[in-house]
Amino acid sequence: MDFALSDNQKNIIATFREFGESVFTPESVFQWRKDQGLPDEVVKGFVDRYFALDDQSPDGMGIMSQTLILEELCRCAGAALPFQNDLFNLQIMGGFADETVSSRVLDDYRQTGRLMFSLGVSEPNAGSDTMSMTTSVETRDGRLVLSGKKTYVNNGEYSPSILCAAIDKDTPSEDEYPSLSFWLIPHDLPGIRAVPINKIGQSMVPFASVSFDEVELKPEYRLRGHEGGFRHLFKMLEFGRVFTCAASLGMAQAAMEDAVANARVRKAFGVSIGQFQQVEQMLTDMEVSLRTMRSMLYQAAWAIETDQPDKRLAVALMKRYIPKTATEVASSAMQILGGLGYTDSARVSTIWQDCRGNQIAEGTDQIMVYISAPLIMKEYE
Repeated sequence: MDFALSDNQKNIIATFREFGESVFTPESVFQWRKDQGLPDEVVKGFVDRYFALDDQSPDGMGIMSQTLILEELCRCAGAALPFQNDLFNLQIMGGFADETVSSRVLDDYRQTGRLMFSLGVSEPNAGSDTMSMTTSVETRDGRLVLSGKKTYVNNGEYSPSILCAAIDKDTPSEDEYPSLSFWLIPHDLPGIRAVPINKIGQSMVPFASVSFDEVELKPEYRLRGHEGGFRHLFKMLEFGRVFTCAASLGMAQAAMEDAVANARVRKAFGVSIGQFQQVEQMLTDMEVSLRTMRSMLYQAAWAIETDQPDKRLAVALMKRYIPKTATEVASSAMQILGGLGYTDSARVSTIWQDCRGNQIAEGTDQIMVYISAPLIMKEYE
């Protein structure tokens, strides 16, 4: 069995490693965390390189290539980056919009480096339980009206438009799931209000709560490329889980590199701390975790890309394991750095915060058990 990356994949990693190492210095990352975002030249630099590689591939940029890009950039930055959200949001757009709308959004992203919309799916009482969403669209007195509230909307304060998931009360459901619709809505419509959410990590990925108070819509705002409803959404969420895990792995790798560098040079009792048996054991366990995470990530991405029959289980197991383990690797790195690791002078502390958030994002650790266990039982029948 050949586990080697292809020459094209190695080229992708090299391209984004060179880019990442040139822009993500400790000083710049510290500043951009405070700014809660990346400057125009960085996002445009990413987009230019991304589409240059995409254009060279006859089949476009697959999820495996996207995974390698996100892993490498998050390793260079030692931080969660908005690119993973951009790529996931584009997957949702491509999954539900027609070709005209998708092309318009993609062309704008290519030219500006900024995605023109934010994605609103989660709600205060409908996070992992997506089907419990109450945000809805219905016709009243000849008017299309949207009401409800979305939370944890990435870039929800600033994006020109919002891609909002809502229950369509005008259309009867054809199965056991509520009738789901997606609407690409201008942010400046009357009745839309966005409020920032203050998080303890992932500072370069700003979140907001967005409320819709009797917002009047036009029929053309609705995406009509794919009417797969919740079943299709569940499949699309798997892309987000892979991207989240790619970011977690990249950040954990950065924490490992910082821990090893510190263990080499910092001395205690006259020797470098890397010679102490307990530190050696921590570094060994961290490396085992990194290799296991990478194997599970690539296997899940490959399963989606090649449409393997067990892809849903592969993704759920990956999402159950990687964010939790990445957080543990970052915690061990903090321990190796000692007091320095618990300050904002060392990026391992913010890596830990960013990794911890990914145990909740795109489906919690516990929801992954809920998904995995029945599939495991079925596999062993």
